[in-house]
Formats: sequence, structure tokens, C-alpha cells
Amino acid sequence: MSFSLPGTLPEDAFVPPLDREIRDQLEKIRASPAFDAPDRAQKFLCYVVEEALQGRADRIKAYSIALEVFGRNASFDAQNDPVVRIEAGRVRRALEHYYLLAGQRDAVLITIPKGGYVPAFTRFNETAPNAERPPQQNQTPTLKTSSGVLSLLSAVVVLLVAGVWLFDKSGVQLFQTTKSSGGADTVPKIPRVVVAPFEDITGMPSSATLARGLTDEVTSQMARFKEIVVIAGKSPTSSPEGLPTSSDLPVYGLEGRVRLDQDRLRLSARLVNQADGAIVWTKAYNAQLGQRELFDIETTIASEIATSLAQPYGVIFQANASEVTQTSSKDSKAFACTLSYYGYRAALNRQTHASVQNCLKEVVAEFPNYATAWALLSFTYLDELRFRYRLKSPSPPPIDLAVEAAERAVELDPANVRALEAEMLARFFSGDVNNALIIGERAFAINPNDTEFAGEYGFRLALSGQWDRGCELVSKSVKRNPGPVEYFQSAMAVCSYMQHDYPGAENWARVSNLRDNPIYHLILLAIYGQMGELAHAQGEREWLARNAPEFLEDPRKEVATRILRPEDQQHFIDGLRKAGLDVSLHNATGVGKEVAQTRVSQNKELPQPQE
Repeated sequence: MSFSLPGTLPEDAFVPPLDREIRDQLEKIRASPAFDAPDRAQKFLCYVVEEALQGRADRIKAYSIALEVFGRNASFDAQNDPVVRIEAGRVRRALEHYYLLAGQRDAVLITIPKGGYVPAFTRFNETAPNAERPPQQNQTPTLKTSSGVLSLLSAVVVLLVAGVWLFDKSGVQLFQTTKSSGGADTVPKIPRVVVAPFEDITGMPSSATLARGLTDEVTSQMARFKEIVVIAGKSPTSSPEGLPTSSDLPVYGLEGRVRLDQDRLRLSARLVNQADGAIVWTKAYNAQLGQRELFDIETTIASEIATSLAQPYGVIFQANASEVTQTSSKDSKAFACTLSYYGYRAALNRQTHASVQNCLKEVVAEFPNYATAWALLSFTYLDELRFRYRLKSPSPPPIDLAVEAAERAVELDPANVRALEAEMLARFFSGDVNNALIIGERAFAINPNDTEFAGEYGFRLALSGQWDRGCELVSKSVKRNPGPVEYFQSAMAVCSYMQHDYPGAENWARVSNLRDNPIYHLILLAIYGQMGELAHAQGEREWLARNAPEFLEDPRKEVATRILRPEDQQHFIDGLRKAGLDVSLHNATGVGKEVAQTRVSQNKELPQPQE
């Protein structure tokens, strides 16, 4: 959310602050934890402030910022590289956050008005020094100080309560400010699971302890999935106080029975639809207590249950999906829309992309605090970029919309792994690979059982050069993800290709069968080139020429947008060249020639993931 000061300011505000006051204020902002901005955003702010103070405000343009702050070269094109716009938005939000939390009594207000990058400096609270301000009569500095702050905060509160829509230049609703914090309709009701205390049927102190431990661990790991609501129940048949008894969305009960026979543990678990008592899912787990520590056993079993039930493609999401999509309540429609996204995700074709995106826009309009929907909407904007679903140059570009939606999702729920996944991908495709992987590592630590995220994070690690660790995560996701795994199978095709296992790469690609997606055909084209299967390669070139010709215009750019290291890029491009594609530098656009070099220079030290 962005704000501007109200039209009426204290008279002191019209006395410009001194240069030293501005520099002191800048250092104060940067030193405050309330100014939450990464290093390059801070460099951006320092640069534009200093240029303005040096009398060079007319030079503060996207081009000069790109060269001086972000190390871009003379071929920088603001239309194709949104880095300046993205960082400007990030700095604006960080400044707003600072002044709302820590800077309410500061003397100088630093802002970057929208429409440009030239900062504005305003005397915010304190009056100017006596020797340098014009004489004024009947001043009441304390009153003016308070009114200045209150005016600013009141303006923000009014926007928050009113739920004002913010529009981009094309009329697309970027995001909606929240309604009052107590508004019940700002998030939809989502599937709920009541986890009852697991029953100890052995009746021994050790088995009772084990039953309690398993209940707590399952509840904890299930609750890390933000697509569901997990509720601690009192018994298998009880409904917690305040839980709605009638809803279009199902309420499930998770029950378990623990048996301990000497050193052998057996847990039988089942998921029950509380509306009619129907058993939706059941499974038994066995473990030898003498072989592993008790805590490890609890963690392993809880992980398997959470992965099976709470994944986007898991049992809870898929149970009664057809009934949910046929109901008419707002909550059910929102849930059905998320289901439709994951249906689209299975095939990644452009035929369903637009309808899914429009559906998600409607959901965030109806439920502006629904972080998961904002994250899924961000994914659809990213798909416009990476799969070229929108061939014309929209304004703002899809990457800007993806960043806006992802940041909105994280702002609403910083521990939502789907929101962090959206931010990770938005930063990755913005060229900020280092921070993308840092975000990915944080999200993976929050919920390592989310195989949908772990596979995507692993693929980003692999494409950034960490092939062993990244491909290991992708491989685990293929094995553990309960839903469609075609996307991750295509990632495994790239992993095998980079290991020079071209027959294995072909097998993975064929199994993935994403025939409506252009990247699938680009991968197969490189594989057939390396295998010398020129007849098959010709078929892939013809498909791309008919359905996605933009991928043939500058293949180097397409590769460099996804694969970080020059040696890895060259390996993939070599396959395209052998397949008969023109990959010569003279055929590439200026952007295509520079993408790889730029991304490498920005990401020399990538974080290593934790085991």
C-alpha cells in the first residue's frame, strides 16, 4: 500500500530540511530494524538521496539507477528489465513501514513519490532551526507535531478501513488494502481438520506418552500447511466450541489408535468426514522402537501423515472436490478456484491459464486478506512471463504484477510457504537469484513436508548451479508428491540432461508429457540434438514454430532467463544448436546477449541450503 501526506501540513513542513538533517535521517532510517529492505534496496535509496542533495535530481532516471546501483551495462532496457521499478516499490513500502512504526516522531520525512525516482524531503515534526526559518506568529510546535503525525496515520487508517482499490495503469487491480482487522469476510473459510487426541489402547505409561507425543507432532506438522485450518479436538466425536456446524466446505476429523507391543509400535490413523461419518482415508504405520529414537519415530510418522493429507494435491484437498465446486457459497467458490489452479498446474497449458487467473482475481477481490490466493495469482503472472502466454508488451509487465501479488501474500502471512514460494519465484525471474534462494531456504525450513514447494525450490537450486542438492529435492518430490508430478518430471529431464544422461533425460521428458507447454518441447529439442535424433528434433522445432515461435527468436535469452551459470547455459544451447536451431550471437537480441552476464554478476555468492 502506498500513501501520500494529506493536503494540509504544518507550516514548518514548507521550510526545507538542511542537507545534514536529510543525511542524518537517512542513516537513522537505515539503522532501524523497522526499515526492512535488502542491501540493494538500501543502495538504491542512498543513491537517489545523494544525487538529489548534489543537485543532480534531473539525472535520477531508471537508466542511470540501473547502471550506477545495479551494475547493468549500457544496453539496459527498462521495458524488458523491471529491476528499477521493483526496487523502487520495495523502498517505498519499506519507508512507509518505517514511518508508521519507528519514525512517527522524526523531524524529516523522506519519500519517493510515485511516477519517478526523485526523493522528496519534508520537515515532518520539528520546526526548522530558529536562524533559518522565517518568523511565524503564535506557533504551537507541540500541537503541530502531533497533528502532523496524526494526519499521516489517519490517512493510512482511513484507507485501510475503507478498503480502497489500487489500480495499475492498465486498470488491473493489483491488490486491495485490508478491511478492518476484525472483518470476518476478508478471508474465506477453508477446509478444517479436527485432530483428536490419539487413543492409547495398550494402557501403559509408555504407550500413553507415545500417543500424546504423536498427537502433538501430527498437529504441529499439519498446521504448517496454510491451505487448511488445523484444530486440536477433545475427542474423536467432539466439535470444538465455535466451530461452524453447517458449511458447504467439509470438516474432517483425524483419529488415531496407538498400540505398543514390547518394542514394536503400531499406529492406525483415519480421516473421517464429520458431516456423515464417512471414512475418507485410513493407513497403518509400524516402527521398531529399538532401532531409532522415539522422537525420530514420531517425526517420521507425523511427516508421512501431513504429506498425505495436507498437500495441495493431498487427501483433504481432493476429498469431495466435485461437490465443493458445485456449491454456490463464496467460501466454496474460493476453495474451488484454488482447486482449479492446481488442476491447471498439472498440465500448464495456456487454454486454461486465463480462466484460472481471472478466477483468482475475483477471489482476492472478494477476500483481500487471503494470502494463499495472492500467491497463486502471482504464479499465474509469472507463467505469462516464462511460458509467453501474453505476447504483447503489457503495462505493467507480468513480472511487476507477480512481484506485487507475492509481496502482498507475504505481507498478509509471513509464514505461509505458498506465499514465500511466490516471492522466491518472483525474485528469481527478476534476476535476484541470491535473495530468491535465501527465501526458499527459509520456507523449506518452515515446512520440509511441503513437497510441492520443495520440488520448486530444488529446481531453482539446480538451475542456479547447485545441481546435486537441487535435483535430489526434485527427485524426492516426484516420489512423495501425492498429486500430478509432470512438472517435476520435466525438471528431472533437465537434471539428467546436465549429467549427460540424454536417454534418461528423454525418458523423464516423455513421462512428464506436458505437451501443451513450450518449455517441454524446448527441453526435448535439446535432448534430441545431443542424441542425434534429428527427425524427432525437426518435429519439436515445427511444434514451437506453430505454437510458440517467440521461443525460437532468441533461444539464448530463453535459456539465460532460467539457467544461471554460463557453462550450464552453453551445455543446453549446444543441444539446441545440434538440433538445428540458430543460436548464433548475431541472431540474439541485445537483451539475450547480456542476461547471463548480468545475472552472474549479481549472484556471485549463492547460499548453500541446509541439510
